[in-house]
Amino acid sequence: MDTNNTSSLTGFGAGKVILLGEHSVVYGYPALAGPLSRGVTARGEPSNKCQLVIPDALMPEQRKVLKAAFARAMAACGEPGVKVSFDTDLPLSMGLGSSGALSVACSRVLLQAAGRKASASEVAAVAWEMEQEFHGTPSGVDHTTSAMEQLILYRRKPGAEQGRAKVVESPKPVKLVVVMAGARSPTKQTVGALRERQKRWTERYQRIFREIGLLASEGAEAVEEGDLEALGDVMNVNHGLLAALGLSSPGLDDMVHRLRNMGALGAKLTGAGGDGGAVIGLFQDTGPVVHELTRLGIRCFDSQLAGPRAEGTRGAA
Repeated sequence: MDTNNTSSLTGFGAGKVILLGEHSVVYGYPALAGPLSRGVTARGEPSNKCQLVIPDALMPEQRKVLKAAFARAMAACGEPGVKVSFDTDLPLSMGLGSSGALSVACSRVLLQAAGRKASASEVAAVAWEMEQEFHGTPSGVDHTTSAMEQLILYRRKPGAEQGRAKVVESPKPVKLVVVMAGARSPTKQTVGALRERQKRWTERYQRIFREIGLLASEGAEAVEEGDLEALGDVMNVNHGLLAALGLSSPGLDDMVHRLRNMGALGAKLTGAGGDGGAVIGLFQDTGPVVHELTRLGIRCFDSQLAGPRAEGTRGAA
């Protein structure tokens, strides 16, 4: 590693939001996902061995998993001599892709330290190693969205090792308000309960998953056409189907309806769902909404997923 250039050894991993298609993406249907302005920043400095600084606040099991995940990434990069640390401004355990963002941020630093080109595809390949350790059999949408830093229509067909991503461009800004609506149930618990229901009533649940996948494709077309009202309607329908799958809650539903009453073109839960988590609202102007919610003591932020943006900004609305 070039120790004269260590100040440039930084890597950002964007958080992600699933605009349309959560859960059904696990069963092989498409999802529309985009990068957030918030995420994880990793930094590297010279070291006699490849290592990760693990935050003291983590529980023993979390430390164990993180250490194992980083070991897979550093092996994929040839164990360069770098000590990696990280910090985040992304709300954790809210379905916003924090592990995928961490995987991408660390991968960018490791690749730089190894003198390799940190292209989106290279970063995604290394981050995939970490994500498999974190989640076992992830769909791949989180780290792919983070690595590409673009709105994508993502699909991983059943049996395929890797998913495929198509960049979705928009002639208009696609702006969201992301709201934290209470503590979220563990993802494994929510996903596991849904899996048991779909095993019991397979045909019924597959119909719903298929419909959610169609909505994701329709949403991508709406984005490309700049039809934000159509995109908002698709989001509203998607939330209804997620609720039908037993993935919403009174707290999430209340926040969805609050955002719609504040003028959202569409609003829905995002991520695994359950008792709480993140809710997203599509707005043409996010500033007044963020100001009002913040005034009321509600945690939120805005982010732009696609479309023309101010020069030099990263995903920020």
